[in-house]
Amino acid sequence: MGTLHLVRHAQASFGSDDYDQLSPLGWRQAQRLGEHLQAHGLEVGAVLCGTLRRHRQTWEGMRQAWPSLPEPVVWPGLDEYDSAALIEALHAPCAGDPHTPEGYRAHFRLLRDALRQWMDGVITPRGMPPYEAWRRNALEVLEHARQQHAQGEVLVISSGGPIATLVGHLLGVQPETTVELNLRLRNTALSEVAVTPKRCALVSFNTLPHLSAPQHRGWITYA
Repeated sequence: MGTLHLVRHAQASFGSDDYDQLSPLGWRQAQRLGEHLQAHGLEVGAVLCGTLRRHRQTWEGMRQAWPSLPEPVVWPGLDEYDSAALIEALHAPCAGDPHTPEGYRAHFRLLRDALRQWMDGVITPRGMPPYEAWRRNALEVLEHARQQHAQGEVLVISSGGPIATLVGHLLGVQPETTVELNLRLRNTALSEVAVTPKRCALVSFNTLPHLSAPQHRGWITYA
């Protein structure tokens, strides 16, 4: 039996002009995850990584603390949806300054609404495929795992949307529940999937063993 270790990227730069890069804390989160997995003897045979900069930088941060971590194979199906395009498709009033608590909450209220409407086929965000096509692309990694990685350990670095989609598929939940899984995922959280040639099964979801010590509790983030 093999295991997919799904990793949500480290903290990106929410509220900045370029979200798609790690924050200083994000780099520390990634390095800490690499330290933890190496210290616990995880031997990874392959790494799959989305094409986004925050995915690659998460791998780079882990690699700084874990020199034997393999070079990643780029897998576009692990890329996140375009949250800006989703919210824009609602034609809703601006959520406000994302650096304020009110603006932050308003942003994610709009995102939750936009995701549900995209899933239902109500909106067609600019530059994005229909939800079912995007979902199929994300789920292809499970078929790849069954065919190529039914033995050994594989690290998968992605974003909240694809990881929640994989988890929701494995649990057989409704799309609305997948949205809630997505918005609960924490940066550098680990989710484990057991893999055999016949099936994949969820083992754990959204865990942070590398940030469980008191000195790291302030490192827990969601964006």
